[in-house]
Amino acid sequence: MCSLQRNNPSISLFAALIPLLGLIIMLAFNVFVFGDNAIEGSNQFILLLGGVMACIVGYFYKIPFSFMIENIATNIKSVSGSILILLLVGSLAASWLISGIIPAMIYYGIKLINPTLFLPTAVIISAIVSLATGSSWTTSATIGIALIAIGKAMDISAGMVAGAVISGAYFGDKLSPLSDTTNLASAMSGASLFDHIRYMLITTVPSLIVTLIVFSILSSSINSGTIAGTSTILLAIERSFFITPWLFIVPVIVIGMIIYKVSPLIALFAGTLLGMCFSIFFQPMLVSGDFFSQYKFILGSVTTGVSIESSHIILNDLFMSGGMEGMLSTIWLIICAMVFGGVMESIGALIKLSSFLLSIGDSIFSLFAATVGSCLTINLTASDQYLAIVVPGKMFSKAYKDHNLAPENLSRTLEDSGTVTSVLVPWNTCGAYQSSVLGVGVGEYFIYAIFNYVSPFMTLLFAAIHYKIKRINPSVE
Repeated sequence: MCSLQRNNPSISLFAALIPLLGLIIMLAFNVFVFGDNAIEGSNQFILLLGGVMACIVGYFYKIPFSFMIENIATNIKSVSGSILILLLVGSLAASWLISGIIPAMIYYGIKLINPTLFLPTAVIISAIVSLATGSSWTTSATIGIALIAIGKAMDISAGMVAGAVISGAYFGDKLSPLSDTTNLASAMSGASLFDHIRYMLITTVPSLIVTLIVFSILSSSINSGTIAGTSTILLAIERSFFITPWLFIVPVIVIGMIIYKVSPLIALFAGTLLGMCFSIFFQPMLVSGDFFSQYKFILGSVTTGVSIESSHIILNDLFMSGGMEGMLSTIWLIICAMVFGGVMESIGALIKLSSFLLSIGDSIFSLFAATVGSCLTINLTASDQYLAIVVPGKMFSKAYKDHNLAPENLSRTLEDSGTVTSVLVPWNTCGAYQSSVLGVGVGEYFIYAIFNYVSPFMTLLFAAIHYKIKRINPSVE
């Protein structure tokens, strides 16, 4: 995920801040004007304008335009895998809808889950799946979609449910040895993988406990009477789909493939194909006609989307999927974000901002705070969680050693602030992905993604009180 490097004259802090502040102001105004619709295209153009501002700054510092373009190309190449995953997630969601897998998840979820325990249950289920798969993205694309749908059927705020799913998904993602960010953070700091995971438990478990307490309080306030009409919802599902536990074979296979380290791209593609096959065998009412009619319906559903009408108005909103086409606006956003991030890195703005944060203080707490601030800054500017781990990891590695701090301190802080906060930024690849897959805007779930904003505060709290700060040489303070 590293971008190209070049010996350029160091730009000033003021110059580095110009594109960042300009972007923030323009995005804030754009969201004020367009509201939730800003994500559909106008934010993308604002990101390009931010990139133009960064290019102008680079021009005054005599940084070749060709070098900026090379950096942009490198950045876009780094997210090519994510773009393919997005397309496959769109096709997976559609195939799981027409096969009855998602309706079956909704059906059994409504029957089995107690609404007064729904939100903490959603956190725990998402955490388990993410821990097993090592992927918050896969968790949202599978069980997350079903939990959102169940929550809507129970008349629970979609923002609340999305916050619960994301909180659990990122807890599991952080602690799973299969997670790419977990491996990346340990590699960048020089810590061994399992030492890193064990050390993360110190801040991650308290953050999860706080999250579960908050969601338990929120769940207890949900009126159980809001699901009094679930019998009509269940009946409407039965009329539209053939529901059987055998449909769960497909998600079990997909999750099993990822657990056994099969590439997520292969697993998601296999899940899509299986969903398409299951639609023919299990949903003859829906996928009817001759071979050509079936082929046209199935392929049209996974590519351009599908909408299935039922006898219940709530289900009409749930039984919709944009397919691969529905992911294009998110892909567009990611590409534009990579343009801005690529130019910012090529002109040296990201390094300058991180260096400034490091220079603020010389205490251990200041070092932790600088790391957290740097990760947040890069998530806001470079729009990619991997860069939010790589750049601060490179910058602060020597500073932690100079302070006699074991590498686990750095790796834990990178995860507590770089990995988890990426999903809180609408134009970040993670924020764009989660809002698109779950169908809930970042602004809607932001306040409920409790684990994600408690984590950086928890790591700063432990640094402030010097709790579990591991030393390279324990005899030297």
